[in-house]
Amino acid sequence: MIYCVEDEKNIRELLVYTLEATGFSAKGMEDGAGLFQALKKEKPELILLDIMLPGEDGYGVLEKLKAEPETRNIPVILVTARQSEFDKVRGLDAGADDYVTKPFGMMELVSRVKAVLRRCRRPEDSQELVCGKLRISVGRHEVYFDQRKLELTRKEFELLQYLVENAGMVMSRNQILGYVWGYDFDGETRTVDVHVRALRQKLGEAGEMLETVRGVGYRIIERK
Repeated sequence: MIYCVEDEKNIRELLVYTLEATGFSAKGMEDGAGLFQALKKEKPELILLDIMLPGEDGYGVLEKLKAEPETRNIPVILVTARQSEFDKVRGLDAGADDYVTKPFGMMELVSRVKAVLRRCRRPEDSQELVCGKLRISVGRHEVYFDQRKLELTRKEFELLQYLVENAGMVMSRNQILGYVWGYDFDGETRTVDVHVRALRQKLGEAGEMLETVRGVGYRIIERK
């Protein structure tokens, strides 16, 4: 199920029609209040969220989604007429998985939806990554350092997972942006720095393992 939060009726109906025509189940709602009512009944696989909504705007809705344990891991694609770099960075920093600007082709949007869903599918629960005292249970989406469970957002988790999978190697900001957020263009790497700072803080003592390589990017170094 995909929820489409869009206040313009024609666009909302076209989104739902296109998604259903390409094999998805979809429902539309015109504002954040309608979305949260629907979430009480059914959790979707993904949410398409307009920014300029009546009442609370899309940024506010996104912040609420990411603040609640029951909804924080639902992928969100922002669909909006706002095209500035500032708006894109703000959306990514708030936890959006993609940012699509209007006007857009419907088949392009479907492709972006499929890409986000592929990235967000959970692997087998048994998959585990270990780096020193840091242990990541990929399928269960859990991180432990020296037996202490760490509470991370999905983006922080994916960032840490990517670095641990490539432990010892320096990953550029663009590489991280492409893997975690699905973006491969310059100019929006600030969101990586924001998430690295937040991740370091949550890692506590383990944050020393996350090194900055000036002018290049970041890496995880194993420390016993």
